Amino acid sequence: MATTKDFLLEIGTEEMPSAPLMNAQKQLLGLVKKGLDQEGLSHGEISTFSTPRRLTVMVKDVATSTEEVHEVKRGPNAQIAFDKDGKPTKAAQGFARKFGLAAEELAVREDKDGKTYVWAEKTVAARPAEGILSELSHATIAGLEWPNYRSQRWGSEHETFVRPIRWIVALLGEEVVPVTYAGVTSGNKTRGHRVLGPGEHEVKDPAQYVRVLEEHGVLGEKRRREVILEGVAKVEQERGGAHVDMPKKVFDEVVNLCEWPTVLVGKFDEEFLKVPHEIICESMLTNQRYFPIYDKDGNLTREFVVVSNADPKVSATVIDGNERVVRARLDDAKFFYEEDLRHPLEYYVAKLDKVVFQEKLGTVLQKTKRMVKVASAVAHEAGADEKHAAMAERAAYLAKADLVTQAVVEFTSQQGVMGGYYATASGEDDEVAEAIREQYRPRFAGDEIPSGIVGICVAIADKLDTVCGMFAIDEPPTGSSDPFAQRRSAIGIIAMLRTLPQVSLHALISASLDAYAEQGLSFDKDKVAQSVAQFFAGRLNAIAKDEGVSPDTIEAVSAVGVIDPDEFLKRAHALDDARKEQPELFEDLAIAHARAAHLADPKLGDEVDESILTAPEQALLAACKEGKAEVASALDAKDYGHALEALAQLREPIDTFFDDVLVMDPDEKVRDNHLRLLNKFSNVFADVADVSCLSRKK
Repeated sequence: MATTKDFLLEIGTEEMPSAPLMNAQKQLLGLVKKGLDQEGLSHGEISTFSTPRRLTVMVKDVATSTEEVHEVKRGPNAQIAFDKDGKPTKAAQGFARKFGLAAEELAVREDKDGKTYVWAEKTVAARPAEGILSELSHATIAGLEWPNYRSQRWGSEHETFVRPIRWIVALLGEEVVPVTYAGVTSGNKTRGHRVLGPGEHEVKDPAQYVRVLEEHGVLGEKRRREVILEGVAKVEQERGGAHVDMPKKVFDEVVNLCEWPTVLVGKFDEEFLKVPHEIICESMLTNQRYFPIYDKDGNLTREFVVVSNADPKVSATVIDGNERVVRARLDDAKFFYEEDLRHPLEYYVAKLDKVVFQEKLGTVLQKTKRMVKVASAVAHEAGADEKHAAMAERAAYLAKADLVTQAVVEFTSQQGVMGGYYATASGEDDEVAEAIREQYRPRFAGDEIPSGIVGICVAIADKLDTVCGMFAIDEPPTGSSDPFAQRRSAIGIIAMLRTLPQVSLHALISASLDAYAEQGLSFDKDKVAQSVAQFFAGRLNAIAKDEGVSPDTIEAVSAVGVIDPDEFLKRAHALDDARKEQPELFEDLAIAHARAAHLADPKLGDEVDESILTAPEQALLAACKEGKAEVASALDAKDYGHALEALAQLREPIDTFFDDVLVMDPDEKVRDNHLRLLNKFSNVFADVADVSCLSRKK
């Protein structure tokens, strides 16, 4: 058994960006583990360590050599392996080749069964770990991928990395593992913090690595997170329940911008609190990576958190410098906001004529005009009064106006939000301003929908205009491409329409396509409307599946062609629940319906000659009439459970019919009457679900 030692590989670089650093750290562990396992070099736990200037992997208990392996494998029978002249056959040659041997090197001997076979015997000598780790280290550095970032070359070197490599530490125990990459050769000296521990510092063995770095001002990623969170918690506690806003993406980046973090608090001038807090915070977060501080009541304060990478002794200087920077940034935000307020929001609408929505679908101004029509249609479908319908049209007209304001051009993620502020400043109704502010909701599955009917009308109009327009120019989403987020738009529309069960999605699709036709876009309305409906049906199927509805239930409801979200999903859940409560009943109904549908002839209609009906036929006819009326009443009341109960009542009469009646009677008149009766039976189900989908696959 070989002895073991710890292994360390540190790649020291110029400062790496946060996103690729995190990505590379995840890759590093996998690459090293795969390489060690492939080479048969036993090892213990593998861990990684990173800072903006280094990527490190540490492996516990690496064997100092591989194990010697003696392989013995039995091959084909000797009679098959050699011909009558004793020469190896193709069978022997193939077997030998498999083990890297010549056929002449195969042994021939008897096995326990008394038969003679050829044998391959091969000894793989033990290999020292140093050579394996040297090759693996080079391959690992070269094998790291940098998606969305271009690797660099520097000097006269041809090997690349995301940033220039300045040093490499490679140790197996106390011994340096020779590694050369991009002109840099490995050693046992790492580098500390540029200010707190400058220069080179010896690492005697991997076990001392973390301690050496900490002594020279460098903390690992996990410890930096802890230090920052502890500092922020202290800031919040000292301010009596304040909240520091730390979006995950920005927080991750800040963690990877420092090696020795110090949490500091700066202030900006009170005059900036008059500016909408959204653009103040975005300016601080995106431009400077400062974290805004809100008081316990949720109001933005003048203070903000800065995470410094400098010597804590100069914290006052760091704070002063950052306050100067933030003052300049916020000055810009204040200027943009005040300039935008010089005109009412409506002033900016005309400027949307210069903004392209989509090359084939025209400008954002044209989209705005279409949105007004669709928002009005949504309002009237939803039963809104004239006041709210007018508000919906007004909000739709103003919704995109802020896209050409200076604040939104600078802070693009605040579109809609700034429009809400400008609408209020322009004297628009509060509901109009709120609708503009919330027009992009829901942004993702599970997000909040707009809070009022006016906002819902505008949000549906916006999203549906995009979906219908892209289908009208035959550019629906594909498996790999959805640049206009049509799937997300459809999911958002479905979420909003679930709160408006009275609204017909078919009617809204028609209204949206009419708006495009009036604009002059040429397309086949019926064909496009059908494609859009199928697209929504697909989204509804996926949502129903996510909510636990069985696939065949979804298929049964989908067959009816319902795409109104509330109705579709309630039907699906009601049918699924009924099946769980009475599985045998619905199984039998499904089989009976499938049998009836197979025999029925729709061309004959469903007008039955009652004068020639037998008792079981009359019983089925009466049940169909009663069931048809009950189903219609239940569907009008959107009581899908009761509709299914009405269908369940048909089980006994249809069973009796098939047991006692010869459907395909020799008398054509009687036979056709039977088929019309089956048509009538099938028609009772037509508006509820295609229950034949529910029969178990045999």
